[in-house]
Amino acid sequence: MTRRSEARKRTAEKPSLSRDRVVRAAVGLADQRGLEAVSMRNLARALRSKPMTLYFHVSNKDDLFSGIVDLIVGDFEFPGGEGDWRAEIRRSLVSAHRTLMRHPWACGLMLAATSSSARLRYTEALLKRLREAGFSALMTHRAYHILDSHLVGFTLWEAGYAARRDLGERARAFVRTARAEYPYTVEHAEVHFSGAAQASEFEIGLDLVLESLERLRRKESAERQRRT
Repeated sequence: MTRRSEARKRTAEKPSLSRDRVVRAAVGLADQRGLEAVSMRNLARALRSKPMTLYFHVSNKDDLFSGIVDLIVGDFEFPGGEGDWRAEIRRSLVSAHRTLMRHPWACGLMLAATSSSARLRYTEALLKRLREAGFSALMTHRAYHILDSHLVGFTLWEAGYAARRDLGERARAFVRTARAEYPYTVEHAEVHFSGAAQASEFEIGLDLVLESLERLRRKESAERQRRT
């Protein structure tokens, strides 16, 4: 086989690049090594390509990051328009939380990306469901930010603790030496070790938020009726 035919064979065997393939490779790289490892040079190496070739598919790093957010938010379950609004939004936020915990580095990126079409569609779906549930524009604004803060804030907190690989050993050392001075903090740590706290504090907190928002919705509805 000649060198030219060998080169043609290698070219045929190598999958062609596309925007989707580039973005998925970037997600895989971030999952393995963290978001800071996602550079055009590292991404090109992972794709067995050249850095300049990637610019045919993503215009710059910001465009790449927007594509990453589009891909991840695209895995969220969007709230539907039928049934109880609380059940729909609960299902949606639980899905979003689980997706983000599979990619713990993505939460901060989701906040920073300003041109993600999937993020805009998700925001629109949440706002629409809240308005159709009977919230006023003002209360929809407040409810959305409360829900988004719970999703993003809790996920960042949980991801931060998950990244601290030495935390378990340090906590066990604390339990062994600090019971007399900090009995309730030791008790708190022991609940962590028992696994009883794994029933998802995220979902418990979300339920409390949704119950409170429902009370506000009913109060607002009653006030509107009194004014008419």
